[in-house]
Amino acid sequence: MPNFAGTWKMKRSENFDELLKALGVNAMLRKVAVAAASNPHVEIRQDGEQFYIKTSTSVRTTEINFHVGEEFDEETVDGRKCKSLAIWESENKMHCKQTLVDGDGPKTYWTRELNGDELVLTFGADDVVCTRIYARE
Repeated sequence: MPNFAGTWKMKRSENFDELLKALGVNAMLRKVAVAAASNPHVEIRQDGEQFYIKTSTSVRTTEINFHVGEEFDEETVDGRKCKSLAIWESENKMHCKQTLVDGDGPKTYWTRELNGDELVLTFGADDVVCTRIYARE
């Protein structure tokens, strides 16, 4: 089983602004969000298939607790409540489908994949994909 545990620092990000546009976030909020999310700190604790992930930025901190294969409550990147289900897509990659609790919106998901000493995080909204690469601290 892959070991995601540790603290992670973002090295680069692609398409974050485009993702926020696809989610319908207005230009002013996108500017603030892009600046705030330019240097996130991620802490992951793992016990087998049980995960705790804390992501901290200068504006917002999010925490999720989940067990792979069991539905859990979460929020999308833009803060809408959803039901999420993470499954193993491959030996080192989990895929999490998000279903909005209320209202309509793009189909959203995230993936987390270990690639050597890098953590590759993707967020998707319909066909727009944001990729963020992290290095273990």
